[in-house]
Amino acid sequence: MKLIVESSKPARAAAAYIRMSVFVLERGIAFRDEFDQKDSDNMVYAVLFDGKRPAATCRFETYNDHTLKVGRVATLKEARGHGFGRKVVSALEDKAKQMGFTHSLIHSEMDAIKFYQRLNYEITSDVFYEDGVPCVVVEKDL
Repeated sequence: MKLIVESSKPARAAAAYIRMSVFVLERGIAFRDEFDQKDSDNMVYAVLFDGKRPAATCRFETYNDHTLKVGRVATLKEARGHGFGRKVVSALEDKAKQMGFTHSLIHSEMDAIKFYQRLNYEITSDVFYEDGVPCVVVEKDL
């Protein structure tokens, strides 16, 4: 198992592979909604590899001067249940702490709330729709 947190082209490609598999093919989110202008050469991704295959990912977005926004958290279907999602989210939280960030937020799909609550996130919003999917904001102090 290998975990990388970087803005390299290989990290971006691995993240795109996972997101295409999970969000576009499995969940039916439109390709143009999933891949946005934030997916640039400067975007930092956490990617966990299970052997040579990328298995889980998320991206590092700056929400404000002290808040990390963890985005596009995804784990391949066959890799779920092994803590890979937790590992990539924790890797971005660690990077954020090193950079002086003190808070983290995530736009959580409704079926992922319990996952984030196990990572000590709390619901802080009403339900809203993002890319046609019901979500809530979850937050925690780092």
